[in-house]
Amino acid sequence: MVNSHVIHRSPEILGGTPVFEGTRVPVQALIDYLEEGRPLDEFLGDFPTVTREQTTEALEDLKKALLE
Repeated sequence: MVNSHVIHRSPEILGGTPVFEGTRVPVQALIDYLEEGRPLDEFLGDFPTVTREQTTEALEDLKKALLE
């Protein structure tokens, strides 16, 4: 699991699925949007509880984890 303060995992929230801190929005939703070629602004519009800063930091954290 990525060490991040914007990605949270708890068995009480969506059965332990990684979500954006303070939300019930799965990080996988962001990945799916980007894989489909959908813009970040569309994701943010569809999930207003997630901030641009959270998405940017989450992507940076995921990139670091992949490159380690």
